[in-house]
Amino acid sequence: MAGSTNHGDMDPELAALLGTAGSGSGPLPDFADIFGEKNKEDFADISSASGGEVDLTASGFPPVTKRLEEKGHNFFNDPNYYKTALTNEGDIAQRVHSILQKFLTAKDPKDRSVFRMQFISPFWEFLLNVARKSTGRLPPPKKYLLRFGLIHPSFINPETREFFSKVVDDNVLDQPVLYMDEWLSAVGTAKMRPSTTDEVRVVRGNAQSKISALLEKAQGKFDGSRSILKAKDRERREIEKIIQDRMNSIYEHIPLHGFTDISDCLTEGQKMAINEIMNLLKQLLKNDHELGLSIRDFSSAENDVQNLQEKLEAEGGALTVDIGAIDTEFDTIRQMAKMTVGRQGNHFPLLLAEYFHSVPNEVGLRENIITMLAKIESIDKEAFCRIYKNRLNRIAPFVLMIPTYGDMGFCWEPFDRYNRATSRGRIVVPMYPRNLYLAVLTAVADLRWQVAKEKASFYWMEEGLTGHYYQWFQANKLKGDIKEYFIRDYILWMTKEAEGIQKLDKDVRGTFWRHMPFTQDVKERLKTRSFVYQELYQRDQNRAMSDGY
Repeated sequence: MAGSTNHGDMDPELAALLGTAGSGSGPLPDFADIFGEKNKEDFADISSASGGEVDLTASGFPPVTKRLEEKGHNFFNDPNYYKTALTNEGDIAQRVHSILQKFLTAKDPKDRSVFRMQFISPFWEFLLNVARKSTGRLPPPKKYLLRFGLIHPSFINPETREFFSKVVDDNVLDQPVLYMDEWLSAVGTAKMRPSTTDEVRVVRGNAQSKISALLEKAQGKFDGSRSILKAKDRERREIEKIIQDRMNSIYEHIPLHGFTDISDCLTEGQKMAINEIMNLLKQLLKNDHELGLSIRDFSSAENDVQNLQEKLEAEGGALTVDIGAIDTEFDTIRQMAKMTVGRQGNHFPLLLAEYFHSVPNEVGLRENIITMLAKIESIDKEAFCRIYKNRLNRIAPFVLMIPTYGDMGFCWEPFDRYNRATSRGRIVVPMYPRNLYLAVLTAVADLRWQVAKEKASFYWMEEGLTGHYYQWFQANKLKGDIKEYFIRDYILWMTKEAEGIQKLDKDVRGTFWRHMPFTQDVKERLKTRSFVYQELYQRDQNRAMSDGY
C-alpha cells in the first residue's frame, strides 16, 4: 500500500513536511494499522458556542487581553493524532487516506496537481461525517480538523504547531465569533438557526407545515420583543441611577457664612443638576411609555408562540425536513468556503506548511477577529447598527471562521428573515488570508451594503446609502457589479480616507460621510487635515443646529 512508502521515495520538501521533530511527526501510517483496533482516546468537551442572545446595551466589543495561552496543549504531539482523526468515519476515510498518500508521495508536479484536485471532493464528504458528531464530544484531532483544517501535525512546522497549540479554545469573551466546530454544534443543538439556503426543502402541503412556518415567524418576533424589553428595562435602571445620584448631590449644602443653622444657596453645579433631573424625568416618562408598549408586544408574541406550539403538538409534533440541520448547514459552509477563495484561489482544504504563510496576528483566530471588528467600529461607529422603531440598536453579527486560504470575507445574511429587529447578521471570514484586516473589512462592507439595501426595500435605488451610491454609479456610467464597487470604496473609506488621504470621488465621500459617519474622534482629527473634511464637518454642525426647526 501507499502507506508503506518511506521518506526516501519522497520529494525532499515533502519529506521535510512529514519528518519534522515531535512525536506527532512521521509518514502517514498504513490504513490497516489505523483501524486495527478501536480508538480508546479520551474525548474532550467541545467548546460551547456563545454570543447567541443579543445585548442591545453593549456599546462595543470587549478588550482582548489574552491572544494565546502561555502554555500550549500536547494534542499535536500525540502519535495517534492522524489515526484518531480518521477513525470511525467509514469507507470515505480510506479513500481520503489513499488520495492524500498519493498526493504527498507524487514526484511529478503534474501528478501531484491531479491528486490535489482529486482529494478535495472526497475530503469534504469525509468532513461531513466528522461534522455530524460536532453536537457531542469530539476527540481533539477531529475538533482541530474541523476548526483549523489540521489532519496531521507534521503537515506544519514545529513553530506553527506550537502556535496553534496555544490558541485559546473556549469563547471566554462570549462573543458571536465562532469556529466551524462551534458553529455546527450550535446549529445541530438548535442554539442557532440554520443559515438561510434554498437547499432545505420543507415538507409542505399539510397543516403541520403551515403551523411550523407560522411558529418560526412568531419565534422570531418573540426573540426580538424580548431583546427590546430587556434593553428598555436596563435603560430605565440607568436613568433612575443617574437621577438618584443627582438628587443626592442636591441635598448637600454648605453652611451660610456666619451661621451654623442656616445653609447657603444652591451652587451652580446643583442648579445644573436640577435642570438635568428635569430632563431625565422626561426621559423616564418616555421610557415608561415605551416599556409598556414593549411589555404588550412581548406578551402578545409569547402567547402566539405558546398557541402555535400547542397546535403543532396536536398535529403530531415537530416538522420534518428532508435534510438534517447539520448536513444542510455543512453544505452551506462548503459553499461559503468556495466563496472566500474565489475561482482562481487555492481550494486545498488542509492546513499545510507550503500554503500557510500567515504571521500570528494575521491568522483568523477569534481574538484577532474581535480585535479587528473593534478597530472597524472605532472608525465606522454605526458599522453594526440597525434602526428599529426609531431606535438605533447595536447588533454585532455572527462571524464564522472557515479554515481556507481565501482572501475575501462576505455577508451571508444581513439579519434573520423572521426577526429583523434584533437578530444577528452572518458574516464569513477565511482563517488564512494574505491580509486578515482586508478580509474582515470586505465582510463588513458587504454587511453594510445588504443591511442598507434591505432597509430601503423597493426604494434601494432611490433612498439612503444605497440610493445615493446607485445614483452616482449611474451618473458616471459605470459597468459591473455595483456592490463590488461599493466594497472597494468602503475599504478606501476605512483605510485611506479615515487617515485623511483623499482617494474617493467627491460625491461618494459626501454620501459615506452622511450615511456611514466616522466616530467623533476621527471627525475631529480629519477636520484639521484639509478643507474637504472641514467642509463636511461644518455640514454636520449645520444639520445639528437645524434639527429642532
